[in-house]
Amino acid sequence: MKKPVKILLVEDNPADIRWTVEIFKEYHIPNEIQSVKDGAEALNFLYKKGKYKDNFYPDIIILDLYLPRINGHEVLKRIKNDKNLNSIHVVILTASNSPEDAKTAYKNHADCYISKPLDFRGLMKIIQRTGKFRLTVPAMTSKSKCQKCDIFSFKHYPV
Repeated sequence: MKKPVKILLVEDNPADIRWTVEIFKEYHIPNEIQSVKDGAEALNFLYKKGKYKDNFYPDIIILDLYLPRINGHEVLKRIKNDKNLNSIHVVILTASNSPEDAKTAYKNHADCYISKPLDFRGLMKIIQRTGKFRLTVPAMTSKSKCQKCDIFSFKHYPV
């Protein structure tokens, strides 16, 4: 059995949190998801400040752009400019389909940009049409050398 992928979900909409969790269940992707509701909480989580003192270090951050307190663009910028965090893959999952938002996200080194559909079925269709989608993260060997390893892949189902 594959090691569960550790995901930090930064999302303020409870429905979108449920949808994301369901997608991972639907595709039988072993995971551990921690969620926070705004950009300030995301940074506190990553820097282990306040109530966030556990040892959960995410493989992937799924980040909304339009968040309370600190927006997703600023969170992404801070993550990618921090030598202790910049190796974490960041997937932008947002309601914005603005080319400017996408351009800014990629300029700030987002690994992937996905515009949210309005409902769960639409999001499932996007994933299904994607076919096989792989994310890789560095895995430390016993000799502290970095190697690439597959974390998960989505299976393709005809729509």
